[in-house]
Amino acid sequence: MVLMNPQSSSLPWFRKPFAFITQWRPFPAYELLSYVFMFASVPMLAYGQQSYSIAMIWVIVLSIITLYSGFFAALIWNDITDIDIDSVVHPSRPIPGGRITSSRFFAVALLFSAFTFIFGVMTSIWCLGVVGFTALFVAFHNKFLKKRVRIPAYSEVFTPVQWLAVAIFGYVAIWTVIPQHFTISLDIPLLGPLSTNVYELQNMVLLVIFTYFADNAHDIPEGIHDVVGDRKAGVRTYASSFGIQRAGIIAVAMYGLAGFLGILLFFRTILSPLFLVLFIVLWLWGLRWYQKLLHLPEKDFEMVGKVVGRKGYDFFLMVYNLIFFDLCIQILNTHYGFF
Repeated sequence: MVLMNPQSSSLPWFRKPFAFITQWRPFPAYELLSYVFMFASVPMLAYGQQSYSIAMIWVIVLSIITLYSGFFAALIWNDITDIDIDSVVHPSRPIPGGRITSSRFFAVALLFSAFTFIFGVMTSIWCLGVVGFTALFVAFHNKFLKKRVRIPAYSEVFTPVQWLAVAIFGYVAIWTVIPQHFTISLDIPLLGPLSTNVYELQNMVLLVIFTYFADNAHDIPEGIHDVVGDRKAGVRTYASSFGIQRAGIIAVAMYGLAGFLGILLFFRTILSPLFLVLFIVLWLWGLRWYQKLLHLPEKDFEMVGKVVGRKGYDFFLMVYNLIFFDLCIQILNTHYGFF
């Protein structure tokens, strides 16, 4: 088995990882770029409208590299542990498609995990704890719990936990490296200082809850598409536990709740009215797709589930992108008078 096809084997060594990423899954270019904005947006939200110092820019860079590395590590680990499911519903993926062995893919996952921990600790020990806990949970959830725990919908109840690290990491990075106004201050041996206040802590929790429901709203339709493979593997999703039509209703409800939480995030944070307007437009665009889950015969659900899941994921990514660009515009206007 080889990591890349013959054409890519002739590429320079520094281009091979990027060639593999494009061959591994059909990532749209906008998606790969969106992760950069997504991972940068949370420390920017936690930092506020102040002028950016070198330390702040460094925190943003470390956040992007750490979380991007963790994203690839988690995705590869998912491919390794879901071989039986992917052989049914995603046979073109690298392992079932015969392009790489599980052991070699595991080595790639370890490399990305090493990057995650190295850049995490370069941010702060607290941030290392965030990504370390997330990595342990994802590893045990995917390998041991997802196919064994018999709680209804267990897999999709806990799968979004890995994305919660995005919301938590950015805030913790600011609280430990460049603390702002604080009324809560901790200094724990080995971990070091962490300073924040109740209001910002509540904002982080709100962003975490939004992330959970927005991610789950896209996971459930994708679970509808994968329901045959999940049932064969014994994976408990909303679709395999409660049926396809009920899963569709739950997905719509979670998408609606994500919309409410996004509006609440605007009222509680420094996000501008521009964010609110674009967020509502984006949410209404997604609602056009989600409403299809309420009116389809069951025979059409699997294919529509795949499409709606993709649109839901785009909504999830684009909201974080809106946060990033809204804050960029505010900073440029406040400090440089660009707008």
